[in-house]
Amino acid sequence: MTIKLTIRVRPGASRVRVGGVHDGALVVAVTAPAVDGRATEAALQALADALRLRRRDLRLVTGATSRTKVVELAASVADPAQLHAMITALRGAP
Repeated sequence: MTIKLTIRVRPGASRVRVGGVHDGALVVAVTAPAVDGRATEAALQALADALRLRRRDLRLVTGATSRTKVVELAASVADPAQLHAMITALRGAP
């Protein structure tokens, strides 16, 4: 089983932050610029850190050159219910 998550990357931020929602997508702010995939890679690493996963447990499905991306999480490495709770908390939902 895999979990797909839509994220919205904000490159060039003053600090790395995962949280909040933009058009239904989880916001991932990174300091890396949107050049040569650096912001995408930084966003995937920040998301992995926030979800306490390894970077290799995340895979970019769509949006390599877009700010809105779909990421697949390998649910086999963690409890899906726990991942869902963590994502809900990051989104800021009650």
